[in-house]
Amino acid sequence: MRLVWGDVLGVERERAGLQRLRVQPDDGAEAAALCYPALSGACAAGDRVLLNTTAVDLALGTGGAHLVVTRVPAGSAEAGACPVGMALDDPSGGHVMKLRYTPLQRDVVSVEAPESPSHDVMAEAVDVGGMPVVCCGLHSHVPLVAAAIRERRPGARIAYVMTDQAALPFAMSDVIAACTDAGLIDVSVSCGQAFGAGLEAVNLPSGLIAARLVGGADVAIVAIGPGVVGTGTALGHGGVAQGEAINACAAVGARAVASLRVSFADARERHRGVSHHSIIALTRIALAGATVAVPVLVDATQQERIDADLAGAGVWDRHDRFDVACELPDVRGVELRTMGRGPADDPAFFLAASAAGAAAASMV
Repeated sequence: MRLVWGDVLGVERERAGLQRLRVQPDDGAEAAALCYPALSGACAAGDRVLLNTTAVDLALGTGGAHLVVTRVPAGSAEAGACPVGMALDDPSGGHVMKLRYTPLQRDVVSVEAPESPSHDVMAEAVDVGGMPVVCCGLHSHVPLVAAAIRERRPGARIAYVMTDQAALPFAMSDVIAACTDAGLIDVSVSCGQAFGAGLEAVNLPSGLIAARLVGGADVAIVAIGPGVVGTGTALGHGGVAQGEAINACAAVGARAVASLRVSFADARERHRGVSHHSIIALTRIALAGATVAVPVLVDATQQERIDADLAGAGVWDRHDRFDVACELPDVRGVELRTMGRGPADDPAFFLAASAAGAAAASMV
């Protein structure tokens, strides 16, 4: 970890739960920074801020920005004097903590808690009645899945359920904010240690119940937030979250649809064809069956590779196949990117996610 003080030069833009700042660290070049007002209070030009610069210093891809830990408001200290402490007094009215036992632990009104207006609805609920749930391996699948569902079932109420195996602040996701503004997502749930969505849930199974019974969802999309972890090992990656989501679906009576991570542009062999993340999730982590959406591609060689990867790994020993011939759906202006690539760079990736949305729409 690396922490350094700096100055806020200005607020570049902001939305509910997030500010994007320009900052000047004391020992480095001017840079971007993210501030979550729920954790530190809102920043303004001239504030002194303590910045976590670790991810940028390590040249990690997601975000590309420092993170505000705390702030000292402008003008709160004279030169050479000890600064006046900043007080953030923002009680939620709830008693459930997220980011537990860290210096930034945050109280929330969890949808299940006694103080929640939805407590009675959640108290005995254990089943979502066969609601289709698309289980994604990457955050970048979400807009394609949502758009494919919306195109085929315009009146469906679509939920995004965010798990806590990647980014924890819900507000960090530009793509989810854009999907919500575009009318592709109607309700949101942040599960486990993730926080900041429209509904807060203690865990993923309960989050699916909340999406259905409190959010009124007809179909849900489960995905990690931005920032998937990969280590090049069999199990040390964020892709296992997809298998865990399939298991959660089985626990609450949902119909799981698996979205494949497919690429023919990734330089890493383990992600070419069907990514090893998807293979591991489906064959090692998922203990329950799912419907696996398989895109029908124009390129016969690519199609053969996908078919061979799935069959060779034994995916069909546990799961059902659902072939989908589809085109990219209307994403209503939401930017589509994955690993720096767009649809023209790696069409199979985007078609695979769209196929999962189309499969789920057929079940609504």
